[in-house]
Amino acid sequence: MGYILLLSDRKDYAANLEKLFSQNRLEFSVCSDCGYVEDLISAKIPDILILDLLSDSIDFKKLAKKIKPFCEKSSVLLNGSNSFSDKDLLKTANAVITEDMNTDLILGVVDMNLRMKKSLERLSETNRDLADSLYRLNALYSTSSQFAGTLDKKKLINFMIEGIDKSLSFSLTCTLSFCTEDKPVLLINSLYDLSDELTNALKLRTVLHYKGMFEDNNFPYEVDAESLKVIKHIKYPANKFNFNLFQFDNMFAPVKLGETIFGCVEIFKDAPFSTEDATCFQTIAQQVTLPLKSATLYQEIKETNLKLEKLERLKSEFISIVSHELRTPLTSIKNSLDILLSGKCGEINEAGNKFLDMAKRNVQRLSGIINDLLDLSKIEAGKMDFHFKNINIHQVIEYVKSTISILAKEKGLILNVEEAENLPEIYADSQRLEQVLTNLVSNAIKFTPEGKSITITSELKNASDITVHPYFQEEINRLKGDYIVVSVKDEGIGIAEKDLLRAFDKFAQIENSLSRKVGGSGLGLPIAKQLLDAHNGAIWCDSTLEKGSDFSFAIPVAAVKVSA
Repeated sequence: MGYILLLSDRKDYAANLEKLFSQNRLEFSVCSDCGYVEDLISAKIPDILILDLLSDSIDFKKLAKKIKPFCEKSSVLLNGSNSFSDKDLLKTANAVITEDMNTDLILGVVDMNLRMKKSLERLSETNRDLADSLYRLNALYSTSSQFAGTLDKKKLINFMIEGIDKSLSFSLTCTLSFCTEDKPVLLINSLYDLSDELTNALKLRTVLHYKGMFEDNNFPYEVDAESLKVIKHIKYPANKFNFNLFQFDNMFAPVKLGETIFGCVEIFKDAPFSTEDATCFQTIAQQVTLPLKSATLYQEIKETNLKLEKLERLKSEFISIVSHELRTPLTSIKNSLDILLSGKCGEINEAGNKFLDMAKRNVQRLSGIINDLLDLSKIEAGKMDFHFKNINIHQVIEYVKSTISILAKEKGLILNVEEAENLPEIYADSQRLEQVLTNLVSNAIKFTPEGKSITITSELKNASDITVHPYFQEEINRLKGDYIVVSVKDEGIGIAEKDLLRAFDKFAQIENSLSRKVGGSGLGLPIAKQLLDAHNGAIWCDSTLEKGSDFSFAIPVAAVKVSA
């Protein structure tokens, strides 16, 4: 059924149309007073507006301007043979009818325009729904992007509330949060201010909603309405809500992921929520849970790292203190053994000498372990002293060879040195490099069976020409320019490929019978690595089980000084 309004001063014509339309169940009205037309149309906009241009007392040219704003919502039909002479009227018209048209044709024109108007209304409504959906999708995308951009739990909850506001334009939200404060807090975001009584009612309502989420009364957080902390954000504090707020439409959603609960949120609005509103609301409440979980894990990792850093610091301090405390009695024991072995306290028989030698060797071994611990604690604390100057690697190799060749000979090993000639100088601390090389050669002696050989080599290489096991490629990739490469190759027990990286871990002992037999602190190689890092160098190894190992390190060539 449609509503038709006729603008005409011709009573006969109006009577004919009224009879025609009433027979076809169409609502019909007539207006002949131009001054009354605007009020009549404003009160009820017609589906079809018929302008009878044959009326003598109506100035349609003037009237067209008055009714133009209403014509967008009505179909306009023109009646009269002179209708085509007025361009303004033609612009507003949807169709033309004449006096000589039969009734079926007039009804057909009316029916067609009614159907067209309904189709346009449906299209307009669809477009509005589409625009609304696109706006919500954009709001959801924007909110999701904000969620992905932070690990701050307070910001995540605020982004959730802002996303709900953008999508649904709420009147008030109550968000119970267990993750933004040290204790549960109720976040109230409201258009208008709230009285203390209304605030207390919202607190009680929120607590009841929260407890209603658990059937077995096994609440992860204890929440009491009286002591619940409230944080308010009021948009227009000049106005106030009253208890009529509870007559508004509302929706509730938990904010949780699996068994982990972060809170809950309730939203109030003075207009009814649609199904799409509910879907959007639940989506945002669910979307925030994964970022909140990530933020919680991130916070736990940060706290754990702080604890580990503290433990590492305490461990280093403990090692340093214990090592210093052990050094004093060891020095006294060593001095006492030296005096006894020298014969100053009287002659000692062969068996006594044997046991005293054994004690001295173990004191020296224990002293070496303590020195390693002290060096490690100094390096980790950044307190290791370095004295850099231009030196030749030949000096370092010669010193190590002269001090350790006796140990190699005692074990029946052959110690070879193969140095390249005319090697350029390096900028280094000779004492620390001697410590590194001594450690590598000592390890080779420990793990090489009697009758085998150990070879120390040195050569000049560009970083791009250094080839290593893939495990150490990342270490070599950071090197640029020319380097002196020193290698210690043995024919010992070797290291399994899977254990190559572990060789440089602190306190690591590669599991085999010989390594357990020779013992050691497991700190020599980690110390060597850190000493070389301080020289902007690198260390690596290559090895084959039962065939031997090759430990190498690289030190950058000293910059050439340009004479003035």
